[in-house]
Amino acid sequence: MLYGKEHVERYQETDGAEGHDWQGTVTLLLTTTGRRSGKERTTPLIYQPEGDAYLVVASKGGADAPPLWYLNLRDNPEVKVQVKGDRFTARARTATPEEKPALWRKMTATWPDYDEYQKKTDRDIPVVVLERA
Repeated sequence: MLYGKEHVERYQETDGAEGHDWQGTVTLLLTTTGRRSGKERTTPLIYQPEGDAYLVVASKGGADAPPLWYLNLRDNPEVKVQVKGDRFTARARTATPEEKPALWRKMTATWPDYDEYQKKTDRDIPVVVLERA
């Protein structure tokens, strides 16, 4: 089972042959720029396609604070994405309140634990839309 840094490295080295399929779902690599450090940070995230865009969820397992990658993209929405061997620049945005219910259902269909994560926190867990630049 791949996690963290090893997941990122194997995914990058194999163009997703290792790491794309993960625990019955699929992952992409999201690279954000640290809002304080200015350094690039890459995180494997469960995703689903949505038209020409990709969806990810800023759940952090239902923690009260959002994941650091979400804070980074809020400050700098230009991100890098890798889906299998496809690497591209994208613009990240939080789904609008009108969009979110349908997008949330799509994401919980691929990872039902998101509903449990939302029950653990008062924070409204965002769905993030990654639109190819």
